[in-house]
Amino acid sequence: MKQFMLLAFAICSSFICFSQTDDTDTEDLIYRRSSLYTLMMSDISQSHGATIQNAFINYPIPDKFNNHNLEKRTILKIEKDSLSRKEFKEQIQTAITDSLNTNYVAKLIISKWFNRSEKGGFDMNLISERGNYNATDLDVHIARNSERGTALLADAGEELIKNTFVVINNFKYTNKEEVAKKANGLLTAVSSLASATGYGDVSLVADVAAEGVDVLGKGYVIKTDSYLYRLVWNDEVASIFYNNFWTEDSNIDLEKVKAFDESDAFELEYIGKETAWADLQSTKYTTKSDDDLISVATVKASDAVIAKLQRSYEVFRTKTPLLSGDPLAAKIGLKEGIEKGDKYEVLEQVINKEGKTEYKRMGIIKVEKKHIWDNRFMASEENQNPSEFEYTTFKGPKNKYFQGMLIRQIN
Repeated sequence: MKQFMLLAFAICSSFICFSQTDDTDTEDLIYRRSSLYTLMMSDISQSHGATIQNAFINYPIPDKFNNHNLEKRTILKIEKDSLSRKEFKEQIQTAITDSLNTNYVAKLIISKWFNRSEKGGFDMNLISERGNYNATDLDVHIARNSERGTALLADAGEELIKNTFVVINNFKYTNKEEVAKKANGLLTAVSSLASATGYGDVSLVADVAAEGVDVLGKGYVIKTDSYLYRLVWNDEVASIFYNNFWTEDSNIDLEKVKAFDESDAFELEYIGKETAWADLQSTKYTTKSDDDLISVATVKASDAVIAKLQRSYEVFRTKTPLLSGDPLAAKIGLKEGIEKGDKYEVLEQVINKEGKTEYKRMGIIKVEKKHIWDNRFMASEENQNPSEFEYTTFKGPKNKYFQGMLIRQIN
């Protein structure tokens, strides 16, 4: 049996400590984020299709994730033709999966993780950066059959590479004014509009009594059906990669370069689907153009569906550092779908004797009602009374949890 090349990692410290200051941002707190690549199904022919696409592509990945976007950000949208609603939904997922496989997206994601060069060589620079490993040791220490090297390599795979996700958004635009005409007077109540549009609990900004149906029917709803995939990375896949494909520019192995180019050993697994929407009201008071309103709604729908996917699928839930222990606070809010009473486990990050990362549960805290941060896109402009604080507070014991400990939703 061939010996596998194992890269010996060194961890900067067994536990990362943080100084507690009032102005610390989550960007200053070192923790291992999941990585995210987002795409959308492109349909420039639909009304405002170009505006929706530009808004999606130009909006940054949420800061709770590492940005793992590739150059390709769109896939073609399929036509419904004569398919039934159920058949069409199934066809969309099949088309997305086929597109991801045909374009070797899983292999491209791995190429980005290992910083593949034009020559075909790999390095560990991105992994050392995102995993808080010692970059010098990563570059220098290459060991064979090292138990510590094996453990640390597995740690990087489990903590970083395995937690790489792909979300594909299928956006749909609806003009409320057109819906209003079709509703034939049903817009006298919010529930009637929601039923007429099929969007359930779409919130409306205008006051029906004050503005009337004429204004209520003007605005934009952007709905997105979003599909979540996860990179398959386990011991078997890792062994194939390091044994069959690993090579470096300093001593390039052209056979391994060719083997990787021709490989179909990597894949994405389908996790699930969620639907979300955002609506913006157009009134006689707005100073924004139609394109601006549609762009904002697109971004809000994108944020909303990420939050719903995290609530629905535990594997997709991110960890967030506490900003402080008194008050218990974290820099997440309505953008992440936080609600009163949501429970979060508090985790302490430790390194075991083998050098692998472990998370020890220290307790459970709950979201407080009065201090939920409205961090949704454009919230500061749209709220008449914007939040004075940029964090959400939690109920929990004092003097037990500290800045830098991680929290993760459990309900």
